[in-house]
Amino acid sequence: MLDKNKYIKEEENKMNDRHDIAVIINSQTPLISIKTREEKRALELLKSIRASVDRGFYQWKITEGLTSLMFAIEADAESVEPAEVLLNIKEQNLPGVFILIDFQHHLKDPVHVRLIKDIVYQFESIAKTLIFLGVDCKLPDELRSVTANFELTLPSTEEIEKIVKQEAKKWANKNGKKVKSNRKNLAALIKNLNGLSRSEVKRLARGAIYDDGAINESDLPEVMQAKYQLLNQDGILHFEYETEKFSAVGGFANLKKWLEQRRNAFNDSQQHDRPKGVLLLGVQGCGKSLAAKSVAGVWGLPLLRLDFAALYNKYHGESEKNLRQSLKAAETMAPCVLWIDEMEKGFSSSDSDGGTSKRLLGTFLTWLAENKKHVFLVATANDIQSLPPELIRKGRMDEIFFVDLPDEKTRENIFSIHLRKRDLEIVDFNLKELAQVSQGFSGAEIEQALVSALYAMATATLRTTDIVKAINNTKPLSIVMDKQISALRAWAQSRTVPAN
Repeated sequence: MLDKNKYIKEEENKMNDRHDIAVIINSQTPLISIKTREEKRALELLKSIRASVDRGFYQWKITEGLTSLMFAIEADAESVEPAEVLLNIKEQNLPGVFILIDFQHHLKDPVHVRLIKDIVYQFESIAKTLIFLGVDCKLPDELRSVTANFELTLPSTEEIEKIVKQEAKKWANKNGKKVKSNRKNLAALIKNLNGLSRSEVKRLARGAIYDDGAINESDLPEVMQAKYQLLNQDGILHFEYETEKFSAVGGFANLKKWLEQRRNAFNDSQQHDRPKGVLLLGVQGCGKSLAAKSVAGVWGLPLLRLDFAALYNKYHGESEKNLRQSLKAAETMAPCVLWIDEMEKGFSSSDSDGGTSKRLLGTFLTWLAENKKHVFLVATANDIQSLPPELIRKGRMDEIFFVDLPDEKTRENIFSIHLRKRDLEIVDFNLKELAQVSQGFSGAEIEQALVSALYAMATATLRTTDIVKAINNTKPLSIVMDKQISALRAWAQSRTVPAN
């Protein structure tokens, strides 16, 4: 019965695609944009609706020219170049549907845009629909008002399972033995393949199976990395391959407890009050970025970092588009942790950027309110005064944690962590003395004092006194920026939860 239901679901998706594209074509829309990485499937879909559209069907490629999809006739050799094919379409006296493949590469030419407009203006007298099919079919602004956008449905969980099992069966037939797996690993692989096209699902499933004839836990990170590379073509989202464990982070007791209490709720698909994210506000160098990495490590989720420097674009509207695409990619990677480092640099209000930061903020707040996917946001900030009030009000994120300078006990812990990292014996050092003399030091400053001591004693055994000397030779940020840190602490005292 289950297999029958899967088949019905798959057929329903195909029927919905066929119905929807046929409705768009028959609704007198002159231009249609189909953005897809599945060119072959899109063409099969368009060919399948020819009978329901009372017009001729044609296909154009720059390598072949214009070809009829209704009759077995040769391509028109005079309609190979973009300008030639558009002029040919314009001069035809019969209605038709013209599928232009990869035409986005030719839309910057004003002659081509003008010819497309001429075809659009003819539509009421002769219905000619242009379908732009490609990976990135972005039409010029002056054509968008008469353009309908269409997306192919992605495979359902049932379809993905069917594809994975088909690939496993192919491997088994070739090698004479079954693919090794269990329900847990199979379910995890299927979950990780969600959000990809059918051809991509097939390719990644084949890669996971064919290397060792098994579906196991070691395949899952590789699948997620490959999925990320397919989705993030612009380099704005960064897949952080190395996450951390909270054992590598000194302090953060309250944050650790908060995350542990909500781990199961985040993973529960039936949970209505699923945690959305946290803001880590605090003094520079106190481990906010390390804590962000640790959330992903503790929850066993992939970590994505949003790069605001790459997000901004000089063209109007492009920065918002980049943000929307990045957030959509994060949704497709779900469940995951999305890390936005130094958030104030992206959303701080400024009159010198033409309103870009305000538009970005609006796009981001809309996403925060509407996102239903398992994407947990971890944002960090150093300067609360630069963040707009609407971003930090209650309800936007679950909690704001204040990351202060480490107390004495935490400083001891930080020293022990960094000594162990360098294969030094903890018993050889007086951690209590080191913690006392490093009062006012951040975690990053403690590490740098230890590194300085190691360089100074490169040819001798490192001792407690050597580290103390390096500490005394350093002026920490708490002294250099005393007023700013005091103001930050005063603001956070009644508005945030201590991270430690």
